Amino acid sequence: MKIAISSMGNSREEIMDMRFGRCGYFIIHDTDTGESYSINNNGLDASGGAGITAAQQVINEKVESIITGNLGPNAFKIINAAGIKAYKGCKNSKVEEMVKAYIRNELDEINTPGKAHMGTA
Repeated sequence: MKIAISSMGNSREEIMDMRFGRCGYFIIHDTDTGESYSINNNGLDASGGAGITAAQQVINEKVESIITGNLGPNAFKIINAAGIKAYKGCKNSKVEEMVKAYIRNELDEINTPGKAHMGTA
């Protein structure tokens, strides 16, 4: 199973980014093989619709779950419609820690959208 984790950097040793649409990177981790790779988030520099852009990008990566801090209304709607489950990560935690917590089934599912964020943070 492939999962996407919003990240501040391009490795599993980086801190998870609590933002989805405006994170710098997504770490894509395959729980079957244990392999990971990073992709730049195309939504980071978008003037608008960052969550939509980011959501489409993880859908294109064929992930089944995401770990992030917050999903705005538009991203939540797209992720939900695609059948991708979203999980709430812990602030200031490394991506690697969130992967392990996910595998141990310790993360809470995100069932409602958060507030929309406007512009860059």
